Amino acid sequence: MRVEAIGVALSRRTMFEAADLGVRLVGANARSVWRSFLPVHVFATLVAAAFLPWGGGWAPFALFCLKPWLDRSLLFVLGRAVFREETRFADLLIAWKDVWWRDLAATLTLRRLSPWRSYVQPAQQLEGQRGSARRRRVKQILFNHRGAALAMQNAFSWIEFAIALGVAILPAWFLVTDDRSDWIGPLYTGSGGWTGALQLLCYATAVAIVEPFFVGAGFAMYLNRRVELEAWDIEQEFRVAFAS
Repeated sequence: MRVEAIGVALSRRTMFEAADLGVRLVGANARSVWRSFLPVHVFATLVAAAFLPWGGGWAPFALFCLKPWLDRSLLFVLGRAVFREETRFADLLIAWKDVWWRDLAATLTLRRLSPWRSYVQPAQQLEGQRGSARRRRVKQILFNHRGAALAMQNAFSWIEFAIALGVAILPAWFLVTDDRSDWIGPLYTGSGGWTGALQLLCYATAVAIVEPFFVGAGFAMYLNRRVELEAWDIEQEFRVAFAS
């Protein structure tokens, strides 16, 4: 990685301060993030919609399983944003083999179950290591930081749940009747042909809002760990000093 080209001020932070930096990184690059991510998200939602005839919550569950694949596109965008490079959807198309296809099976299976997915994903996706070397690297990245990574992932899970629930019940407040059970009840019971599509729409909306910040927080925590391991902040300072 070209440390001298990094456009983020690196310094040793607590892991939760680093997560906040990741959220700010997403906000500062919102145009690149969502214009690249939303087409991929729409595609994944349409794939999940194919499970609507199965009934119940199968369609939202399918989108839930596809989230690690979505995260690969987001990490590609944020990896470029750190170097002050804007990203268009066309850039994703150019790199589609590495972003969408490489390690697809592991992305949708073992890594989907990871309790610290966005924190270790950069080591798996961006460093290019494979096999035992990658496993050792992930173990090194995780060392002494499993709790912080797990807490961050749980926090974003609850935020996503709250937004999905809020989107689901919001239309009920615009009903003229005082009895909103006809709208809210079927969302939980699964009765009615429209509920599956509504559940998927609510969940997809929450994912579109929250997932970029979740990936950004994990990425910034990963960068913070690299600062701990490799003293990038000191290297940046020396490069600035000797350049002046």
